[in-house]
Amino acid sequence: MADPRIEKLAQVLVDYSVGVRPDDRIVINGSAIAEPLLKEIYARTLKAGGYPLTMISLPGIEEIFFRYATEQQLRHVPKPVELITEIYDVRFSILAESNTRALSNVDPAKIVMQQQARTELMRTFMRRSAAGELRWVVAPFPTNALAQDAEMGLAEYEDFVYGACLPDMDDPVGYWQRFSARQQRIVDWLKGKTRIHLKGPDTNLHFSISGRTFINCDGHYNMPDGEVYTGPVEDSLEGHVCFSYPAIYGGREVSGVRLWFEQGKVVKASAEKNEAFLNKTLDTDAGARFVGEFAIGTNEGINRFTREILFDEKINGSCHLALGAGYPESGSKNESAIHWDMICDLRSGGEIRVDDEVIYQNGRFVIDF
Repeated sequence: MADPRIEKLAQVLVDYSVGVRPDDRIVINGSAIAEPLLKEIYARTLKAGGYPLTMISLPGIEEIFFRYATEQQLRHVPKPVELITEIYDVRFSILAESNTRALSNVDPAKIVMQQQARTELMRTFMRRSAAGELRWVVAPFPTNALAQDAEMGLAEYEDFVYGACLPDMDDPVGYWQRFSARQQRIVDWLKGKTRIHLKGPDTNLHFSISGRTFINCDGHYNMPDGEVYTGPVEDSLEGHVCFSYPAIYGGREVSGVRLWFEQGKVVKASAEKNEAFLNKTLDTDAGARFVGEFAIGTNEGINRFTREILFDEKINGSCHLALGAGYPESGSKNESAIHWDMICDLRSGGEIRVDDEVIYQNGRFVIDF
């Protein structure tokens, strides 16, 4: 029997997250192993009057690509992908992995080469998203591979995933509307503030948010959601940060990451595992050593690390920085082919000061929003 939560999730994604409208041009991306959710989204977009195009991948395709692709093929961007990024109205991206370690032994230079080739795609995507021309959402489909990474059984992981996405099964859209209103109060308080001081275990970082905008992440781009973010002033970061959890990028796990900043730029980076991959990725382009995003995680249904950034960056009681591309709607001017989120757990000794006022301590807001 089909899991009724799949239908509910599709409802939230189509009706709330992107709000499909008649005549929308829609692309639905995902692996074939997410078939039940992909079909529900497809059906709902048709019923809403949209024109859906499915781009379904097979498990193992990326592994084959990086094994056999020549340099020329690595740098090739298919014209249909360019066209979709330039003119489509809605994009669904469904995360479903059969092997999260498939790319662990791929030469980092190959991954960087492909990312560099897609710099213009990233720029177009960010610009159209900021202008409201492209509505998009990333959402999960529970698989055994993701459950294993999270150190859970599949049934337990399904409960975790749907619990984070659908805290109110009777009124899932209403829940996210109420959640949005609460986070908007946080965003309103932060408006016009100028500086942030982040402290935590082996972390002491200052940066400017002057002239920047905090964004309310309330389920319209990610599902599950739960964060408020902005783009720090690019050359303002000073200090150092130690990330609590492994930073995972392109299927490669980098643990024990420490970064040192001067005038906004990462001048030194170390890691306990895969340090060479970390530094190679930071050399992708000029923007890769600068921060495009600072965010505070707020989803109370996410309280543990799962090795899936869609969940982990929203851990209640955490914050994260993203190296590379920033979101123009936040005021960020940083451009890069990468966007790599790295997480600090603030629940034990963490503190965030805004213009010298403590607003967050030990993983909780100290101001009543």
